[in-house]
Amino acid sequence: MNLSIVIPLLNEQESLPELHQWIAKVMHENNFSYEILFIDDGSTDNSWQTIEQLSQKDENVKGIRFLRNYGKSQALHAGFAQAKGDVIITMDADLQDSPDEIPELFDLISKENYDLISGWKKKRYDSVVFKNIPSKLFNWAARKTSGVKLHDFNCGLKAYRKNVVKNIEVSGEMHRYIPVLAKNAGFGKIGEKVVIHQARKYGSSKFGVSRFINGFLDLITIWFISKFGKRPMHLFGLLGTLMFIFGFLAAGYIGFMKIWKLYHNLPTILVTRDPWFYIALTTMIIGTQLFLAGFLGEIILRTKNNEERYKISEKIE
Repeated sequence: MNLSIVIPLLNEQESLPELHQWIAKVMHENNFSYEILFIDDGSTDNSWQTIEQLSQKDENVKGIRFLRNYGKSQALHAGFAQAKGDVIITMDADLQDSPDEIPELFDLISKENYDLISGWKKKRYDSVVFKNIPSKLFNWAARKTSGVKLHDFNCGLKAYRKNVVKNIEVSGEMHRYIPVLAKNAGFGKIGEKVVIHQARKYGSSKFGVSRFINGFLDLITIWFISKFGKRPMHLFGLLGTLMFIFGFLAAGYIGFMKIWKLYHNLPTILVTRDPWFYIALTTMIIGTQLFLAGFLGEIILRTKNNEERYKISEKIE
């Protein structure tokens, strides 16, 4: 199979028939063998009923329905797990991503041997204040932190080689950082393509300003994971050891000065009245806790389980 098109969605029943018709037209014009995977992330409208109707008319349409809303990352994870195509395309269901971009994205992966191509919505039809400016700031921070030189990390239109999506773990809210996850997994040929961004035709955006706050928090998380995710002891153990040594030396200094003053018959104060006593005690306690955090992190990595992150209600295969 040439292509798997993975489409996460939440309450997009109005756009689904038009999107399916558009994708099918592009697929037939280019003689692709394909599947369309709609991932219903707990919609409360008739999105799933629409997907069922489309699947009855078109055997290439498949679907997964979550019991409730788990988030875009979990929807992509479920879609990636089921995808069978040599190239996987992800796109949003709101008709703001154009299926006409798919053939060129496919060629960049299959003919030019890219591991991942990310769309770049150079011209956007979103609010300048609430989306464009925060998005530019977010993408700048992501480039500087991750080292991946993309202009639009959050673009839903992306293309992947099959072994990329089968070897990365998309969890939490990390869908924005799939290129970073791919780079950390060893897939280094990552590019981007300017894509058409269209104004929303139906409904309203499901994402608010909070997604940028969450995005920056996730950016810190993924930076930490990429640096120390496989070796937490290198960070926590080092900091803990340094703090413990500092506290131990401070305590030794207090003890030495106490003995020295007693030996020379100089006035002394109670150790508990010396501020350095509390500094030493605090740093030794924090140092011990940081060391234990690193140690526990190492144990968790070695006993990590594969607990289900979402519950699937129905499937169309």
